[in-house]
Amino acid sequence: MSENQLDALKESLLEGQILLFDKPYKWTSFDVVNKIKWHLKQNLGLKKIKIGHAGTLDPLATGLLIVCTGKQTKNIEQIQNQPKEYVATIALGKTTPSFDLETEINQTWPIDNISEELVLKALESLKGSVMQEPPLYSAKWIDGKRAYELARKGKDKKLDPVEITIYKNELLHFSPEEITLKILCSKGTYIRSIARDIGLLLNNGGYLSQLRRTAIGSYNVENAVDAQDFCVNMTTLIDKLLIENNKSNIRL
Repeated sequence: MSENQLDALKESLLEGQILLFDKPYKWTSFDVVNKIKWHLKQNLGLKKIKIGHAGTLDPLATGLLIVCTGKQTKNIEQIQNQPKEYVATIALGKTTPSFDLETEINQTWPIDNISEELVLKALESLKGSVMQEPPLYSAKWIDGKRAYELARKGKDKKLDPVEITIYKNELLHFSPEEITLKILCSKGTYIRSIARDIGLLLNNGGYLSQLRRTAIGSYNVENAVDAQDFCVNMTTLIDKLLIENNKSNIRL
């Protein structure tokens, strides 16, 4: 990269860019932002750069994480308010306190009552505007404390249901032990809670065993760069990132 190209890249990032990353498994969203920021500063010689992400992903999830720089950070709220698409794998016949793999299985059921027809019926009842109870293992505030802090201390609290919208919950794979769904939903939807609710609707149990975010609005993970690869080979992948972003021709 020539000196002129380097200067143009710095100016572009400082002015504002929307960068699409594929978040690795077990990285937090803050891990991605902090690592990207460090590598941009180190490799480009930037003393300071404003950077943030639009829409948190749980550490156990992978997929699209949108990182904004410069003046584009002002658009973070607008981006994260757009519908989000996920591919979710839900284990049936079992539950965990966190409704995902963060905690151990605490109850099991026989699965011989589970049929594809019953699953489809459950999915149909979860479409549209629904009231959803957030999981206690979440970042919701309760009396000045994060809900997950109470959960990890063994305190059993009910969180107030919130209205969400599930635009689509397509069944991609069925077996009595496990289903895979493509879900398009509004901001604030907990896919872990959908797993729990499906289990309840089946008079059984369910927990989220795998989650990947594939899109936010028009932004798609297909145009993203793996965050781990970016940290290893930033100077090569920054061009791909910016080219893909421009190719998508996305405007807020």
